[in-house]
Amino acid sequence: MLLHIVARGRIGRGPEAELVERYAKRLSWPYKMTELPDTGGKMPPVEPGCRIVMLDETGQVLPSRDLAATLEKWRDSGVREARFLIGAADGFDDAQRASADLLLSFGRATWPHLLARAMLAEQLYRATSILANHPYHREG
Repeated sequence: MLLHIVARGRIGRGPEAELVERYAKRLSWPYKMTELPDTGGKMPPVEPGCRIVMLDETGQVLPSRDLAATLEKWRDSGVREARFLIGAADGFDDAQRASADLLLSFGRATWPHLLARAMLAEQLYRATSILANHPYHREG
């Protein structure tokens, strides 16, 4: 299953980009990053078998094991792509939120978009590590 991050804004070459790249390189699952301008730009077409996850402050705060279980369920049911959307500074409107398969939050604090992207890349690596029984994730 393809893990596809579609994010508003350009990450450039800062420390956040290095973090995203560090975790993306570790992923054993197929991975793609698409950057869109802050406004406008064309969203990649959504093909059948795609699940949409929006990072949103109103979303669910999922423990890493629960995110891993969600990805596992989707993968095992034939989902071809899990697309993770990171919106612009104003986030998503109600209609966009309603179209998502999952609203995901990294807590009630407001995070800079570039840091949220790095956190998402790390959580995707952590989730796939959990599913592979890799010792990266430790609880307790």
